[in-house]
Amino acid sequence: MSSAQALTGAPLTGVAPRLTPVESGRPEIVRETGHAHGATVVEKPLSLAERLYNQAWLRKIVILVLLAGIWEAYGRYLDNDLLFPTFSATVEAFFRGIADGTLPARAWSSLKVLLMGYAAGIALATVLTGLAIASRIGTDLLETLTSMFNPLPAIALLPLALIWFGLGNGSLIFVLVHSVTWAIALNTHSGFLSVSRTLKMVGRNYGLSGPRLIGKILIPAAFPAILTGLKVGWAFAWRTLIAAELVFGVSSGAGGLGWFIFENKNMLDIPNVFAGLLTVILIGLVVENLIFQTIERRTVQRWGMQA
Repeated sequence: MSSAQALTGAPLTGVAPRLTPVESGRPEIVRETGHAHGATVVEKPLSLAERLYNQAWLRKIVILVLLAGIWEAYGRYLDNDLLFPTFSATVEAFFRGIADGTLPARAWSSLKVLLMGYAAGIALATVLTGLAIASRIGTDLLETLTSMFNPLPAIALLPLALIWFGLGNGSLIFVLVHSVTWAIALNTHSGFLSVSRTLKMVGRNYGLSGPRLIGKILIPAAFPAILTGLKVGWAFAWRTLIAAELVFGVSSGAGGLGWFIFENKNMLDIPNVFAGLLTVILIGLVVENLIFQTIERRTVQRWGMQA
């Protein structure tokens, strides 16, 4: 074995790489200068199974299929539609409700009220957050109001809403605003506070101030927290609406999906009850996986605020 082989660990067989002394003039130190044509390939194409596994939407579909299979198996094991209908019976009732127009009408009735309450809650949260960012008094006001009202369940305000606004959408919107406002205001305020001072200084160095600084620096930097608040507010509003409609359905004889569920429970039509619950779940999946994820891709991920 030559001295070069001993120093570099080159194999004894085959063509040895070309070695040259380093430029420092020390002949005992050598550097490999050969071409890497025979280097080991460190990347290889993914197999079909690996490519499919990397698709988030496909993984979620598999999870939903597994849950549906467990539901079907448990329903067949009980063999009692009055207690727990099978998934197939629920799907049959769901498509029957779609065909006769009952479920779309009830879902649209709920969504109209939800959108009005959700928009009003976002507007109120925006005002409170703006005051909190603008002054210390505003910060104290937001912290005091959230510590008072955020732990208070929105459904607990339902008796007061009935007294103040009577039967109808006004009472529903009132409880929805309460359920939406505090989650959005807290997350938005926390997002603004988490913006680094460096980003603010960069914006000011570019001559940004006031609304331009907020629009170009603060909102993009805080948008992950803002989007989280919007998601949490949506979930709170959707749950509160369905629960409130159960009461309003009893009182006024009309309502959306909550009343549909309550009405069919009274008639012991449990497959229709599960069909109503399935509709609530499907609407939640659509909003989360289509609307909010689209907003996230076009804002947070595009701006580089999330991997």
